[in-house]
Amino acid sequence: MKIRLKIWRQPSRAAKGDFVFYALDGLNPNMSFLEMLDYLNEKLISEGQEPVAFDSDCREGICGSCSLMINGKPHGPGFGITTCQLYLRQFQDDQEIIVEPFRSRAFPVIKDLIVDRSALDRIMQAGGFISTLVGQAPEANSIAIPHDVAEKAFDAAHCIGCGACVAVCKNSSASLFVGAKIAHLSLLPQGQPERRKRVLQMVRQADKEGFGACSFTKACEAVCPKAISVEVISRMYREYLTSAWMQKLGWIN
Repeated sequence: MKIRLKIWRQPSRAAKGDFVFYALDGLNPNMSFLEMLDYLNEKLISEGQEPVAFDSDCREGICGSCSLMINGKPHGPGFGITTCQLYLRQFQDDQEIIVEPFRSRAFPVIKDLIVDRSALDRIMQAGGFISTLVGQAPEANSIAIPHDVAEKAFDAAHCIGCGACVAVCKNSSASLFVGAKIAHLSLLPQGQPERRKRVLQMVRQADKEGFGACSFTKACEAVCPKAISVEVISRMYREYLTSAWMQKLGWIN
């Protein structure tokens, strides 16, 4: 199988980047996209050239670090997959594939295809946690939670923080990510004590990081590798407006 690659190369954050063309032959259609990049890098290293920098870790669709923009779509063609779950058989023989880093002011390029997504970590640090000391893990059935509530919380908890929602959004909004984290914790009883402060702190931190506002085009839902529903964004808005009014009235700090 032949593939023609057009890859974004940028030596550093301050340097000017550009696309570089690479032609590969003899590829196995069953190779994953990342295995193909590994193959390219082995070829570049053997030729004394600088390999293409890209992120990866688990390569099982769990960590979300393998985030790439492929032919204009986060994680490439397909639904409900990360880049590491994308295979060459999903492309045509001798097809040109454009590979870019995620584009967002909040995700500055570090090198080539690697971007700094620590803004998402800072949003989590602002309130995406439960500060109660629980010791050992409690018995799963010690707190009764209705099945439908538990299912909604689990659905939101599937978010892996890859940033695909930000990359596809015309406003570079992180609302799907923030909404998923807020929904996950606000639905469960363990998240109730800090529920009001949490949403205020996380939403305000997202604004501080430079993420845009949500215009509800649902593009984020369409490309999310874990199929997170935009319902979590609606929940986030309700939580935020309620909490903001409570704070204005002096009911919370």
